[in-house]
Amino acid sequence: MNTRKKEILQAVTEDYVSTAEPVGSRTISRKYLTELSPATIRNEMADLEYEGYLEQPHTSAGRVPSEKGYRFYVDTLMRDKPLTQEEMGKVLQEYSKRRGEIQALSRAAAKILAELANCAAVVISPGVQCGSIKHIQMAAISNDDIMMIVITSTGALEHRLIRLRNSLSQNDLDVVSAILNRHLRGLSFADLTRQLIRAVKAELSAYSELASQALEILTSSGICPSEESVHTDGIANFLEQPEFKQIERARPVLRLLESQSHLLNLMSGYRTGITVRIGSENTLEELRDCSIISASYGHAGKVMGTIGVVGPTRMDYSKAISLVRFMAEGISELLERASFER
Repeated sequence: MNTRKKEILQAVTEDYVSTAEPVGSRTISRKYLTELSPATIRNEMADLEYEGYLEQPHTSAGRVPSEKGYRFYVDTLMRDKPLTQEEMGKVLQEYSKRRGEIQALSRAAAKILAELANCAAVVISPGVQCGSIKHIQMAAISNDDIMMIVITSTGALEHRLIRLRNSLSQNDLDVVSAILNRHLRGLSFADLTRQLIRAVKAELSAYSELASQALEILTSSGICPSEESVHTDGIANFLEQPEFKQIERARPVLRLLESQSHLLNLMSGYRTGITVRIGSENTLEELRDCSIISASYGHAGKVMGTIGVVGPTRMDYSKAISLVRFMAEGISELLERASFER
């Protein structure tokens, strides 16, 4: 493809992304390539259509990018669109509020990503199989209420309330915490066997009520989900897109975005760096008119989850890629920091 065709394809793509209207040769000549006549641009656009990079929705309409055109644009023509200071500040502020709490952080990330990208956002957060117990702490909330705090090797901080019939002092709670840590630190939740639980209960016989409730929470996956969790936000953004104004066209996508199992399958296979899947590159028929931009996050060289956006093929790829990359790197950095600090 020569330079002129590249410039025209880039102009058509960016104008269509901005306006959602097919782009004509006069628009390109007036707004982008003023040195070229509409006739010259029209001939080049015809060639680009013949080569499969552009499409013409109607005989009298302008052109729009095809899937092939979008792919060439993303791989070759797209210019970086750095986030503004305001956007970066908004993300970092939300992250700092939920530092160390991976589930809350994932929910917040989905919300802010959907808002800034104006697309549906999906965040896959890790289950307990991704981490082990790093520290357990019991803290008195009132005479009868105890807060059990569990920190995992993934950097997650989870807490559960335990209500007792008989109150315990903070010194008692520190003793229980020390014994639990001595037995359980470094173990995954799957390693908490019946034999181990019996041994811990025997050593904590003086605190049987608290020990029973705490161990029940741990062994029943009460602290962290045993499987990956899916957090979505901004699904209603689809209905604001011109392509999906007709509910019949939007309904299959909305149903898919409400299915946790489908989203897990969709995002799980693409977990190395930034991935951009356009139209039919997605494996599901419901997403033939959509694009997905995703990135993995984690720490210590281990992938722990995925963050991404789902939108129409006519999406602002440059902005969406910058957002997804920045937010994935931010989560990874928080997980690394949490691992070192604890």
